[in-house]
Amino acid sequence: MKVIIVLSALLVLSSAETYNSENDDLDIEKLVSDPASLGAFLDCFNDKGACDELSGDFKKDLREAVEQACEKCTAAQKHIFKRFLEVIKVQKADDYKIFQQKYDPENKYLPALEAAIAKY
Repeated sequence: MKVIIVLSALLVLSSAETYNSENDDLDIEKLVSDPASLGAFLDCFNDKGACDELSGDFKKDLREAVEQACEKCTAAQKHIFKRFLEVIKVQKADDYKIFQQKYDPENKYLPALEAAIAKY
């Protein structure tokens, strides 16, 4: 009986160790192919503009996700983050620099994050 209780507790803990998956169905290809939408997300993340519900949901966990190499991200979130970073580095280089300064000014976290999400 004790084993069942312990296993149940571990299952609850392991499921709580990921970020909310409510927006895992975000069509990241649509977002990154729309300059206005991509810019709005970046403005939200970089504190240059207002956040809507969707971008605000991602932003609330963004610093921790960067600092912990997306440890609590779902597979879908890792894919979203990977594509987002790939595109902003090329298409929005100036905004990427602001993003980098805000979330990783000493370049301690982004290399590990990029390695962690590379296969997604």
